[in-house]
Amino acid sequence: MEQKLRITVPDFPNLAYLKTGTGPAMILLHGFPESGDLWRKVWPALAAHFTVIVPDLPGSGESTFSGESVSIEGLAKSVKAIADHEQVEQVVIAGHSMGGYVALAFADLYGSKLAGLSLVHSTAAADSEEKKETRRKSIELINKGGKEAFIRQMIPALFSKGFKENKAALDKEIAKGLRLEAKSMVAFYNAMINRPERIATLNGVSYPVQWIFGKEDTVIPAKNVIQQSTLANVNLVSVYPEAAHMSMLEVPERLAKDLHEFGQYCFRLTR
Repeated sequence: MEQKLRITVPDFPNLAYLKTGTGPAMILLHGFPESGDLWRKVWPALAAHFTVIVPDLPGSGESTFSGESVSIEGLAKSVKAIADHEQVEQVVIAGHSMGGYVALAFADLYGSKLAGLSLVHSTAAADSEEKKETRRKSIELINKGGKEAFIRQMIPALFSKGFKENKAALDKEIAKGLRLEAKSMVAFYNAMINRPERIATLNGVSYPVQWIFGKEDTVIPAKNVIQQSTLANVNLVSVYPEAAHMSMLEVPERLAKDLHEFGQYCFRLTR
């Protein structure tokens, strides 16, 4: 049974998350400019084997944050607050894109709680100076009232050529992106600009690390990240030839299968 739950903790007056399934815990963290709903085609298959927790990160979906800004570390603390509320001792976390940055911050802060870490179209590197400047220009556009133009340009670039041929599906994702408040867009982009490199976080870690790459991904190309997939003691790597940056929508069955197998492997190691 799926439940939508809410808790309140300092700095985060309203943390909303979905909980479904039974078994060891798996947390799914969405990227920008999405909400937890991004994982809707993946969590039902996982819920047959795991207690699946899918937060709306603060500032997205039904979750909020105090003030005008957030940090990647603050978002990780909100995930920890949900895990503590659910009395989770060991967890596999899968983070997509920005959600991967949050998962890496969680690993930095609370690594002893991790049974495994899955980085789905994400990277442990910090933004390059060129990427930071691109984000700053986007912030300027959003602050001038150009949120809709930004989303309509950004969303299509996340998907494979095949997915973009389905105009109805693409329009649906654009509509979802437009629901995100301009305040949150700016806060998330500033958080990503200011995040540190976390490559050292993965050096020799004892828990397994999974890497999911999309062959058509132009946002975080596999060639830019593949060297990171040798850092942990145990690395599992999958390349999806038919996907770009959004495999949970482009090839959800394959992603669900890979996350299921990864989760089972991780929790066998903890027994």
